Order: sequence, then C-alpha cells, then structure tokens
Amino acid sequence: MPSSDPAERRPYDASGRQAAARRKRAAVLRACRELLLSEGYQATTMRAVAQRAGVSPETVYKTYGSKPGLMKAVWDTTLAGDDEPVPMSERPALRQVWAEENPDAKLRGYAAFVCGVHTRTASLFALLSEAGPEVAQLLAVTERERLTGVAAFVEHLSGLGMLRPGVDPAGETDACWVLTGPHIYTRLTGDRHWDGEAYRQWLHRMLAACLLP
Repeated sequence: MPSSDPAERRPYDASGRQAAARRKRAAVLRACRELLLSEGYQATTMRAVAQRAGVSPETVYKTYGSKPGLMKAVWDTTLAGDDEPVPMSERPALRQVWAEENPDAKLRGYAAFVCGVHTRTASLFALLSEAGPEVAQLLAVTERERLTGVAAFVEHLSGLGMLRPGVDPAGETDACWVLTGPHIYTRLTGDRHWDGEAYRQWLHRMLAACLLP
C-alpha cells in the first residue's frame, strides 16, 4: 500500500551532498597548490593541506589515498585548468584543433594548446621535479600520459594524409614528444627569458618542419 506521507514518496536528491563534496575537493586541491608554491613539497603534508582547506585529515586521505595521489590530482586539475571530469582530448581547445582542415593552422592551434598547458603547469612541474624519489613515479606517469596525447595527435595527422611522405609516425611521435616537453619550455622561458608568444611561434615552426611536407 503506497505511503500517505509525501516526504516518503519523494526520491532522494543527492545533488546537495555531491555539490558539498565537490566544494571540499576544490578547497583541498587549492590549499595543496598554494602550500606547494609557497612552502615547498616537504612542508605540504596531508595534515597541513587539511588544515588550510578546513577539512579533516581523514577526509583528505579518504579522497586521495596518499600524498602522491593528492599531487596527481593537483597536477591533473592544473593541467586541465579546472576539475571538470572531461578528458583533455574532448576539451574545446583540442576539439578545435581536430576540426581544423588546414594543416599549418592545425599545428598552430596545437602549439597554442601546448603553450597554454605549460603556462599553467610550469611552476608546479619545476617544484615536483625537485621533490625527490617520492614523486618520480608521478612525473613518469604524467610523461607517459603526455606521450599518449602526442601519439594521438600524430596519428590524427597521419589519418588525414597530412604527414610528410615517408616519415615514420612512431619516430615523429617521439620527436614531437621531446619538442613539446616541459623541459624545453622551462629552459626557453626561464633560462632564456622568452615570453609565451615567442615559445608558441617557435614550437609551431618546429612542428611544421618536423611533420608537414
């Protein structure tokens, strides 16, 4: 027999709880990023992050498992520019690159995308690179993920018949992986004081020379 109590018949709405959990995650990631950049890796403990974010240490551990897990989450959201669960390949900047029909314009858009990624992640990458063995595996994972993305781009060009005749896509993938890497970006913009536009234009020229007829 149906209940006469309207409250019992209403479906449970979890949106409020989900929104609160998302706000907590955002606060934790923001606190971790701020601590990393201001205090360094060693001082950025799970407890310090929890205190700065206004949550319990148990919440941080339950959500991210470990300090390396938290660092990976910070990296991923910094890389993407937000915490939306959208793969990089499906984000507007890359979708526009995929849709571009002119090969040179496609590489220009890809160079701009890479420049934007490095602009967001350069400081974090430099800091984590100096953190020692504890985060070496994290950086190795991020580089494998970057290689996967570069390979997808070169395969995309190959499928459209845009690659220079006779090139080996696997070899060109490796070359592009090196050209688009964070180390070159930091050397040029840090050591040589290039601005982002100079780097973007250089990367566009290098990718075109490497890939296009």
